[in-house]
Amino acid sequence: MSSLVATILAVSFPLGIAAGLAAIGMGMVASKAVEGVARQPDATGDINRMLLIALAFIESLVIYVLAISLVLLFVNPFMKFIGG
Repeated sequence: MSSLVATILAVSFPLGIAAGLAAIGMGMVASKAVEGVARQPDATGDINRMLLIALAFIESLVIYVLAISLVLLFVNPFMKFIGG
C-alpha cells in the first residue's frame, strides 16, 4: 500500500465517523428542542438560544477533526514512518 493511500484512509475514516456522529447528535438536539418548544411555547427564545449554542459546539468538534485531517493529508508528519 502506498503512503498516499494509507494517508487518505487514515484521514477519511475519522472524518466520516465524526461527521456521522455529529449528524446524529444534531438530530437529537433538534428533536429535544422541538419537544421543549411544544411543551412550553413561552420559552421559545431561550430554547432557540441554547439550541444554537449546542449546535455550534457539536459542529466545532467536526471542524477540529477536519483541521487535523487536513494537516495529516498535506503536511503529514508521519510520512517517514510509513515509507514515503
